[in-house]
Amino acid sequence: MMNTILFNIENNICTLTINRPEQHNALNIKVLNDLNDKLIFAKDNDDIKVIIITGFGSKSFIAGADIHEMNIMCSDEAKSFSELGQKITNKIENFNKPVIAAINGYALGGGFEFALACHIRYASDNAILGFPESSLGLLPGFGGTQRLPRLIGKGRAFELLFMANNINAAKAYDLGIINRVFPQNNFLIEIKAIVKLILLKIFL
Repeated sequence: MMNTILFNIENNICTLTINRPEQHNALNIKVLNDLNDKLIFAKDNDDIKVIIITGFGSKSFIAGADIHEMNIMCSDEAKSFSELGQKITNKIENFNKPVIAAINGYALGGGFEFALACHIRYASDNAILGFPESSLGLLPGFGGTQRLPRLIGKGRAFELLFMANNINAAKAYDLGIINRVFPQNNFLIEIKAIVKLILLKIFL
């Protein structure tokens, strides 16, 4: 069975890569549980100083929840799925080490919410962010309704939430959602260079 989370430690940087490219790195129960396990391991590992969360490939960071799995969930299962996502995004937000979202491509729905939970967000120039579930009469279930208004203000956040409009990396930067935007072809290299500087500042 394919590993849903690729795990790499190099120079005190732990990179967690969501590895479901054929599903655009969509979140299912296994991905959430595997990611939670990796975060538990990273929390108390002294070799890890900073965590980067990204998606496999160049098309998607996390393109939301796995719709095929959600379609067969009963109401109790859907509630448990939402609670698990909330648990992990809360864990990321309150993590004892810096957690950086490396948003490569689509970050939609739950993927956008996971990015919002991270302490710093960098995006590739082909990144697309949004909450398409709003167009289906649904609200984001992993805490995005709370985190986005705190980040960019209620008015702009509610417009994104209610209109279900996707925005590109440049617009996300203008709104203050993204810290920096990098060309997709050397995206992770640029981010890791910044992370190395962060490590030098924090661990002098």
